Amino acid sequence: MSEADTSPARRSIGATRNPASQEAILAAAEAVLLENGLGGFSIEAVARRARAGKPTIYRWWPSQAALLLDVYHSRKKAGFNYPDKGNVREDLRAYVTGLLETWEGTNGAIFRSVVAKAQGEPEALAALSAYMADRRCQSGRIIEKAQARGEVRADVRPELVTEILSSFAWGRLLTERLDVSDAEVDAVVDTVLAGIVAKPAG
Repeated sequence: MSEADTSPARRSIGATRNPASQEAILAAAEAVLLENGLGGFSIEAVARRARAGKPTIYRWWPSQAALLLDVYHSRKKAGFNYPDKGNVREDLRAYVTGLLETWEGTNGAIFRSVVAKAQGEPEALAALSAYMADRRCQSGRIIEKAQARGEVRADVRPELVTEILSSFAWGRLLTERLDVSDAEVDAVVDTVLAGIVAKPAG
C-alpha cells in the first residue's frame, strides 16, 4: 500500500474552505484530468487522490465543471491581468497575447475540457457562462478606459469588443493553433480597431 493510501484523510472545516484541503483537491483534479483525460475524470477519482470526502468537494464545487474552472483559474499565469498601458492598441494587443500565452500547455487542456463538458451538460454550461460573463465584464474595462481617453467612440459596447477578440483566441485554442505570430495579433487588433476608433475632430 502506498504512502498516499496510509495517510490520514484531510479534514474539512465545513462550508469554509480549508486552504490546505482546497489546494490538495485542485492539484488532484488537475492530475486526474491530465492522466485520465476528460472521459476518466470523476469526483470520486479526485476525492481518492486528494484523500478528501466527496461531500466536501460537492459542497465547495457543485459540479465537475465548477471544479475544473477553479483549477484553471488557480493555474493561470500569475502575470496575466487586464493591461492598462494608456493606449488602446497596446492594451488590446497585450490582452490577446496574454490569453494565448495563458492557454499554452496544461491551462489550455483544462479549459478545453470545460468547454467540452459544457456542450452536453447544463450544469457545466451554466458554470462556464457565469465565468465568461465575469471575464467579459472585467475585460470590457479596457475599452471603457479607452473611451474615457477619447480613443474609442462612446457608442461602442466595451464587452462586445473584447468578446470579438477573445473569440479569435478561443478558435485558436479549440483547434490547437496557439502559436500565433505578432503580425497575426496586429492584424486582428487593427481590424477591430478600424471599426471602433473615434474620428478626429473636424
